Amino acid sequence: MNAARAPLWIAACAAAGLYAVNVSSNDGRAATGARPTSLTLDPSGKYAYVANFQSNNVSAYRIGAGNGTLSPVAGSPFAAGTQPFSVTISRSGRYAYVANQFSGNVSAYRIDRANGALHAVAGSPFPAGTRPCAVTLDPAGRFAYVANMGSSDVSAYRIDDATGALTPVAGAPFATGTHPRLVSIDPKGRFAYVAGNASHDVWAYSIDGATGALRPVAGTPFPAGRGAVSVTLDPVGRFAYVANAFANSISAYRVDNASGALTPVAGLQVSTGKFPSAVTVDPSGRFAYVANYFSSNVSAYRIDGSSGRLLLVPGSPFAARTGPVSVSVDHSGLLAYVANRSSHDVSAYRVSAVTGALNAVDGSPFAAGTDPGSVTIDRSGKFAYTANLRSNDVSAYSIDAESGALKAQ
Repeated sequence: MNAARAPLWIAACAAAGLYAVNVSSNDGRAATGARPTSLTLDPSGKYAYVANFQSNNVSAYRIGAGNGTLSPVAGSPFAAGTQPFSVTISRSGRYAYVANQFSGNVSAYRIDRANGALHAVAGSPFPAGTRPCAVTLDPAGRFAYVANMGSSDVSAYRIDDATGALTPVAGAPFATGTHPRLVSIDPKGRFAYVAGNASHDVWAYSIDGATGALRPVAGTPFPAGRGAVSVTLDPVGRFAYVANAFANSISAYRVDNASGALTPVAGLQVSTGKFPSAVTVDPSGRFAYVANYFSSNVSAYRIDGSSGRLLLVPGSPFAARTGPVSVSVDHSGLLAYVANRSSHDVSAYRVSAVTGALNAVDGSPFAAGTDPGSVTIDRSGKFAYTANLRSNDVSAYSIDAESGALKAQ
């Protein structure tokens, strides 16, 4: 995988050695399988799951209640299909789903709530399209959607609430733009959006609430920029943003509340640094952040509440380290963390609640493993984790409540 493809792959598909699982004793890093692409926490905060792209399995860990350390779950790692990208967990915490890129299917598991172990659902794996990238669940947990990069379509399934099994939705797969990587669903579960990475557009669909079928919204596809990665919606679904990796820009849209159609915000494309990998909107919906992989910085914007227009925050862009690939904002909106793939560390910032500006935390950056793909923050805001693609491990940190500094666990 070349350097230019790496951040696109990690940020949008996962969204990224050793085959045995053990916990290192001195640096807060828990070993995974080969090439871990992403880390997902279950809703209870008790367990963590990592998709291992090269060893074709999922590592599972119990999270220490007081310190956030990771201890392997008995039986881990659990077999998946060929080249799994990410783990998606249902809101109930009962089921987990993994898109297996090169076997063209989805592994489904029941999660043992007592110990975190994964048990294959009857009928798993379930067929998908060519090179499925990631599984997205609707907010109610009734339907699952998978973007298929190779076949340029979306697989859709009804989820059996009793078993977790997937049944294809009538009419699926649904056509989309070229090389889609992720399905994004609005907070109310009424609309779905998919960026066509190679067709440079966004496809919008209404979701049939009874069947889960996708119906293209009038006007679809909507134009975006070159290398459209994925669609990010603000917390209430009023605005949508697309990072255009090859155009060094963001496309901004207003979302029609009735139809789901996208209307370009004045100017449509807003400049970023070089090779923006994804857009992150903070929990308040007032600010947006973009990691610029080849500029080694982060662009910050204030979101105009009436129009959705992006206004550059004074002082932006803010310096990061080498190869920043993603921005994570904690639930309070006051702390932000950036995974720097090429310098193998995490930049930490305090966020100005007034302006959205980023101020480096004392001690930043904080060491991670080799090629961290993203920073996952637990719901309590006490702990953070990075899956490190090339050192085949996970870095675990406690977060200082006052300063935001990271301490390896």
